[in-house]
Amino acid sequence: MGAVCCRPQPVDFDGDVNLFHFVLLRCVGKGAFGKVRVVQHKQTRDLYALKYINKVKCVKMKAVANVIQERRLLEEVDHPFIVNLRYAFQDDENCFFVLDLMLGGDLRFHLERLGSLPEDTVKFYVAEIASGLAFLHQNRIMHRDLKPDNILLDERGHAHLTDFNIAVHFSERRMLTGVAGSMAYMAPEILTKRGYTYSIDWWSLGVCAYELIFGRRPFRGKTNNDLTHSIAKDQLKFPEDCEKKCSRQGMMALKALLEREPSKRLACKPRSEGYEEFRQHPWFQSIDWEILESKEMKPPFVPDSKKANFDASHELEELLLEDNPLKAKQRRANQDNLSAEMRQMEEQFTPYDFKKMHRRSYYPHNQHIVSTVTASESTGALVASRPATPATTDQRSDRAMVRQNGHAAFDPSDSPMREKVMSEKEHF
Repeated sequence: MGAVCCRPQPVDFDGDVNLFHFVLLRCVGKGAFGKVRVVQHKQTRDLYALKYINKVKCVKMKAVANVIQERRLLEEVDHPFIVNLRYAFQDDENCFFVLDLMLGGDLRFHLERLGSLPEDTVKFYVAEIASGLAFLHQNRIMHRDLKPDNILLDERGHAHLTDFNIAVHFSERRMLTGVAGSMAYMAPEILTKRGYTYSIDWWSLGVCAYELIFGRRPFRGKTNNDLTHSIAKDQLKFPEDCEKKCSRQGMMALKALLEREPSKRLACKPRSEGYEEFRQHPWFQSIDWEILESKEMKPPFVPDSKKANFDASHELEELLLEDNPLKAKQRRANQDNLSAEMRQMEEQFTPYDFKKMHRRSYYPHNQHIVSTVTASESTGALVASRPATPATTDQRSDRAMVRQNGHAAFDPSDSPMREKVMSEKEHF
């Protein structure tokens, strides 16, 4: 009788997705409001990354609108070099993002381990991320926080862009003015508050490429003011031994990406002309773009699958220090006494299942269905179906203040976006 009593309840895979659908495996990361761990879908056996955000912490940091914005925006994204959303749901304590699993670690981890990366390896990553950026910009989305921490490798060594926490839709008719992102990677037009659009992502890609090749950033400062001045005014210089690490064509590409005038910056010509200019740059002469974008080009570096390509202390902390470990729980029936913020999450952080849901556009505040998702049952990957985001009204401008840790926090009075206060080590 006891065995029958303790038998787990069967999982309803036909109902809305929830934590009962997954087996919880190891913890692989930690962020501002929660953690990231590997999970396995009980029905399909597919592995994913589960990012979960504590609701109470989210409310305290005034980041509710940010989380909802990320959830909605990810529903519009589907690309081979982006960490795509597969499922979204919530329980009484957390909001959950189930994402493509990247077992190869982030480029910050590999950069700190190796000091710098070979030029050909960096060129490969830059080309793959550029393909992802071009897709985002085509759909009027700018990332705004491109840095090595937010570039993840899969187990084969392909690069993927992640962390859409401060990504936002843009309109070319009205520039944004909010100071948002990680300061060392911000374009000068952000810091000088001249107004900006998608061209800032290409500047950030240039900073990343420079740092990965030479092991240091092109513009530095001991204080925020010093760093701002360096980004806005200092001449771009290369290390004395630069020719040993980077070809002449490579340095030309870095200069072109780190051009302070956005209209002259590499890849920033109107419409699709900019990306075509990028692809035709001499540095990428060896890249077969059709093969690369089909993910058939062999990566120059394959992460060691026998080693943890992330900080193993996250797993130890989960085992020894977590007083409220994550587990699947039935939801409370009574939801009448929720605060306004909790109610907002309850109503707007809606369930998402990439195998069941129609994709929607939330640009800027509509819900037009733009394409239907189909799935590969064997891999859990999306069959290419790229939604076109309609160009409608202007995105509201946003304002922000820069924190001392080099990140920006939104002023919620003028934007649906809220705070992002995360150190270089605290990334998803």
